[in-house]
Amino acid sequence: MKQNSSIQMITDYEGDLPDLNIQVDGEVPIFVTRNLVMFPGILSPILVGRKPTLELVKYLEENPNAVIAIVSQKDSNVNDPQADDIYMTGIYARFVRAFDMPGNYEGNNRTVILQGLGKCRIKEVTAVEPFMKGLTASLPEEPEPKKDTEFSTAVEDMKMVAKEYIHGSDDIPDDSQFALDNINNPVVAVNYVCATMPFPVTDKIRLLEENSIKDRLFTLMKVLNREIQFQHLRQDIRSKTREDLDEQQREYFLHQQIKNIKEELGDGDAAPDKKELIDKARDKKWPDEVAKTFQRELDKLDTLNPQSPDYSVQVNYLQTMVNLPWNEYTKDDLDLKRARRILDKDHYGMEKVKERILEYIAVLQLRGSLKSPILCLYGPPGVGKTSLGKSIAEAMKRRYVRVSLGGLHDESEIRGHRKTYIGAMPGRIIKNIQKAGSSNPVFILDEIDKVTQNTINGDPSSALLEVLDPEQNSAFHDNYLDMDYDLSKVLFIATANDLNTIPRPLLDRMELIEVSGYITEEKIEIAKRHLIPKELENTGLDQLEEKPKFAKATLEKIIESYTRESGVRQLEKQINKAMRKLAYRQALDGQLPYTKITPDKLEDLLGKPPFTRDIYQGNKYAGVVTGLAWTSVGGEILFIETSLSKGKAGKLTLTGNLGDVMKESAVIALEYVKAHIDALGVDHRIFEQWNIHIHVPEGATPKDGPSAGITIATSIASALTQRKVRKNTAMTGEITLRGKVLPVGGIKEKILAAKRAGITDIVMCSENRKDIEEIPEVYRKGLEFHFVENIQQVWDFALTDEKVNHPVEFTITEDKKESIKK
Repeated sequence: MKQNSSIQMITDYEGDLPDLNIQVDGEVPIFVTRNLVMFPGILSPILVGRKPTLELVKYLEENPNAVIAIVSQKDSNVNDPQADDIYMTGIYARFVRAFDMPGNYEGNNRTVILQGLGKCRIKEVTAVEPFMKGLTASLPEEPEPKKDTEFSTAVEDMKMVAKEYIHGSDDIPDDSQFALDNINNPVVAVNYVCATMPFPVTDKIRLLEENSIKDRLFTLMKVLNREIQFQHLRQDIRSKTREDLDEQQREYFLHQQIKNIKEELGDGDAAPDKKELIDKARDKKWPDEVAKTFQRELDKLDTLNPQSPDYSVQVNYLQTMVNLPWNEYTKDDLDLKRARRILDKDHYGMEKVKERILEYIAVLQLRGSLKSPILCLYGPPGVGKTSLGKSIAEAMKRRYVRVSLGGLHDESEIRGHRKTYIGAMPGRIIKNIQKAGSSNPVFILDEIDKVTQNTINGDPSSALLEVLDPEQNSAFHDNYLDMDYDLSKVLFIATANDLNTIPRPLLDRMELIEVSGYITEEKIEIAKRHLIPKELENTGLDQLEEKPKFAKATLEKIIESYTRESGVRQLEKQINKAMRKLAYRQALDGQLPYTKITPDKLEDLLGKPPFTRDIYQGNKYAGVVTGLAWTSVGGEILFIETSLSKGKAGKLTLTGNLGDVMKESAVIALEYVKAHIDALGVDHRIFEQWNIHIHVPEGATPKDGPSAGITIATSIASALTQRKVRKNTAMTGEITLRGKVLPVGGIKEKILAAKRAGITDIVMCSENRKDIEEIPEVYRKGLEFHFVENIQQVWDFALTDEKVNHPVEFTITEDKKESIKK
């Protein structure tokens, strides 16, 4: 039920008010109203429609003198209110009359007129059928203050404010102001405004609960002033948002009218942009949810002015949607023999990578559908990691795309920008999928280890976690697209030089495949098969009848003396340089100076060799030991030199641009030698009279890592004992304070460096045996490996009995030796 919005029936009270402090004993009927709060002394019509209330009206018609309690319900959406759904403060009221509304043939809607009496409080609800009943208590109010100037003035001011509020509201009928003007009783005037004005029910309950009419009046003034401020605020907002149509908008609407007229006449057509989008969308295989989103965004074009910036933003977004290959895939060629032939033709070696790709093709052939693996090819520069992606794409007949991640510092480069931003665009992943034109390309993520981490623009490497997780990338979310896109069929291949700079969670999501460096023989074959034909074409020398040729010895000299790398990138540059020089001579003289390029011709074409081959320096000196090191461009040999100088402090000096880890290895090696000096047959007093200096040549090159531990220990032992080190021997391994030898990495690169230097014997940890067994025989040919577990075994093998003549005697006397044995 609700209050009649067109009539508020009141009495023009000149004399006494109804009994506002009425006492009612026993159980009384409870009349529950919705969105209506009755106040004492007010005569009000109420529209009744709920069944329990209709039953109560019938009861009142039969008992017209009965007193009832009127309360309001808390939530207007509740149709069958219970005790917990009503406010406990209300008023007593008497029944005046009831009548049917016009057109009410079934008696479901009636209007009842009730006279408000005094306030009451519901103590307990005793029944809800057929209508609500309960026990009540009267809430007497303080009487109207007599001869109170402040009260009477406030009532007049309240009437003026109420009239202002009525004028500013569209929801209050005009007859409310007329009724207010004809109320002479101040109590009725206050209660009438409280009951009539469209305040929230919570405010009306607060007003009803005031104990005196004066308090209610001042609270009413606060509510009225607040509502008037809201009215003014709404008017300000409307005035600010009301804009006159400018000339451009006027022309736009006129054009729209012309367009509508043409469409009615059959001459109209959709805008060119929209027509193109509709034509493209007709053939798309996108999911239903994407289709709904596209149609919703397409409909927005009709509401935008084509000359406004928002129009072009919307068109760009829709074009991105229709240009993406939703559920469009290229058909894979699963012929294993053909794939193997293409991979072998394009790349020499790289057996692990080729085997993994062929395994993937074989499983795909058996299953028919498969989530693509996430591969990470890591190794030194120039070994063909990036170019391998093209060969894989060609072998499987897939599209090929590549994105360079080097120096990437903004997360939005991966995920895209919100389309609400100026200049927003999708991320590189979605843009390259769009460029590929299929949802299953071979996608190269180049230089993934060069991504900048933790910048002010977010962490791009963290954004890659979703892309490179096979369990998540089936619903990759691009911020610009604002929809999920399936990347599970994309064959992602990441490339990296150094795994240490890749975050661990990202590394965990990828299948790591090492692509190691090439030996000289492999580089010669790569030059013959790939580099020379390519550079002949690049320099135009392939057009000559007699093309220049490189002898095998020439290529070997270029590799050893003009390059120092694990890959073949510098080799390609040197071959290109030689070809350019020949092309210059051909253009200048009309003929080549020579067609067969022999080693003695290289200085004429390439200049003096910048590098000298790592050559083993022999074992003429005690204290000089050959070690093996890993660098980003492959393996190298290094020499650890130890010398003794007269001094009382026994000081240790380290030089050669060493890192902290390598310095610690030197200290550990020296401490171990001191602790086991008797095993070397050297008098311990040597440390009181001689200083030890350890140096690693090529001081301009930084050196670090623990793998030189056994090399340093052997160098110190050789210097103290003046025993020479075994010829053509190199070693690598970490040492502990107890003399245990630990395994190290980069074994293949170190072996290649040893072979280049003419080393024949390599000493390393026994746990590295498994790494040696994985290396093909061609790499190990000519080398003999000696596996050790502690430094004593290293010394037993590496230190010979041949001594270097030295003016100082370091060894222990025979008497001392006998004492040690005892």
